[in-house]
Amino acid sequence: MKILVLGGTRYFGISMVEELIRQGHDITIATRQHTRDGFGEVVHRIQVERTDPVSMINALQGQRYDVVYDKIAYCSNDIKNVMEVIDCDKYIYMSSASIYEPKKMNTREDDFDGTTKELVWCSRSDFPYDEIKRQAECALWQTYSDRRWIAVRYPFVIGQDDYTERLLFYVEHTMKSIPMNIDNLESQMGYIRSDEAGKFLAFLAGKNLCGAVNGCARGTISLREIIQYVENKTDTKAVIASDGDAAPYNGEPKYSLDTTKAEELGFRFSNLDDWIFDLLDYYIRQVNSKVKH
Repeated sequence: MKILVLGGTRYFGISMVEELIRQGHDITIATRQHTRDGFGEVVHRIQVERTDPVSMINALQGQRYDVVYDKIAYCSNDIKNVMEVIDCDKYIYMSSASIYEPKKMNTREDDFDGTTKELVWCSRSDFPYDEIKRQAECALWQTYSDRRWIAVRYPFVIGQDDYTERLLFYVEHTMKSIPMNIDNLESQMGYIRSDEAGKFLAFLAGKNLCGAVNGCARGTISLREIIQYVENKTDTKAVIASDGDAAPYNGEPKYSLDTTKAEELGFRFSNLDDWIFDLLDYYIRQVNSKVKH
C-alpha cells in the first residue's frame, strides 16, 4: 500500500514505521525535517509545517494515498488542515485516552460520544490537552463522518525510549529520597509499551475498521506498587510530601481500557505484569549509572 505518515520520526512512531517497512509498504514521511530519522532510502520524505494550512496544501494537494497516519494532529484545526487537502482511502489518527471524561475501569470506546459534544474549531493553545484532543475527534465524528477514519486511543505510553521520562520520575525520586507530591498513589492505571503501540498502529493499515479503537496492555498497576517495587529492589524509601515535586501522573483516576474491539481484529496485547518490572529495572540501572558518574 501507498502510505503517508505525518510525523513518525520519534518515540513509538519509529516502531510503527519500522513495522510498516517490514510489511513492504511504500512509505512517505511528512515532517518539518527537524528530527533526523534512521530509515535511510527505504522511505520518501516531504517537508511540511503541520499547523500551517498553506504548507499542508503546497505539500499534499493532489497526492493520493491508500492510508494516512497522523501522529501529530492535536486539535480540530489540525484535522481540518489534512482532511480538506489529502485524498486517501483510510485516515488513522493518533488520539488519546485523555478524551474520556471521566476515565473508569474497563473504559469502552463508546464511553466518549464525539457525535453529540459541541464541536469547536480550535488551535492547540486554545484548550488543555485533553480538550483539544476531544475536539479533534469531534471534527472526525461530525464533519468527516463520510470518510473512512480510525481514532486510536492509548493510555500513557512507556518504554526505554520514553523521552517524557514520566515513569523515570518516580524511580529516580524514590531512589534518591527526593520528596514527591502524589495525589493518586492507589489509582490502578493502564499503560501500553512503546514498541507495541507502534506495532498496533501498523497492524491497523490493512484492517477493515472505522471509528475509535482502544489500545492498552492487559492489566493495571498502581503507583504505590511501582514505588514499593523500587524501594524493595534498591533498599531505599520514597518520600511522599505535599510540598514535594509534583508527580507527572497526578490527577489520573483509577481506570483501564477495554480492548475487546482491537482483539476481535486479531491483535493480542501483552500482559503488563510481563514487562513493567523489567522496565523499572532498566530505569533503576539508569539512575545507578548517573550516580556512579
